[in-house]
This record gives sequence, structure tokens and C-alpha cells, in this order.
Amino acid sequence: MSARQDDLGVEAGRIFELQAEVEQLKEAVSSHAVVDQAIGMMVALGRVTPDEGWVVLKDVSQRTNIKLRNVADLILIWGRNGDLPPEIHAELEAALDRHGPAQIPEASSE
Repeated sequence: MSARQDDLGVEAGRIFELQAEVEQLKEAVSSHAVVDQAIGMMVALGRVTPDEGWVVLKDVSQRTNIKLRNVADLILIWGRNGDLPPEIHAELEAALDRHGPAQIPEASSE
């Protein structure tokens, strides 16, 4: 095998590695967007801060043994069509009770 063929083999291997890395990054960006949208739902519906929304999602994920991305997907589906598996619904309510505000803030009286 010539040096040129060796170089081509190394280059082909590097291209393959880069393509795999690009696919992983695409998946990470997509997953991050889904989780961010689910956090937004927690903020809007659960009246929590974004940080608390993240903790709620993580808590539901850990307590149901379902990947965080999958919990976020289920919450987004729930937002679109109102369907949420009962075990996720129960854990979501419990997590919001644990991590959400103790009471709804009062409107200012100015």
C-alpha cells in the first residue's frame, strides 16, 4: 500500500468521525430545544421560574426512570393534545408541589 493510499484511508476515517460528531451535535441541539420548550410550559403552567422548571423536569425524569428528553417530549405532546400518561401526570403534579411556589404571588396594589 502506498503512502498516498494510507493518507486517503486516514482522511476517510477522519471524515467518518466528523460526520458522527455532527450527528451527535444535531441530536444535542434538538434535545436541548425540546427540554427548553418543556421548561417554558412549566414556567407558564406551573408558575415556576425557569430554574425551578428544570428541577421539576429532572425530578420527574428521575422518579419515573424515563430519560429527561422523553419526559420533555411527553409534556410537549400533553401541551398539544392534552394526553399525559397517568404516572407522568402524578409525578409532575408532585414535583410542582415540591419545587413550585408556596403560593401564587399577589398582584401589586399600586
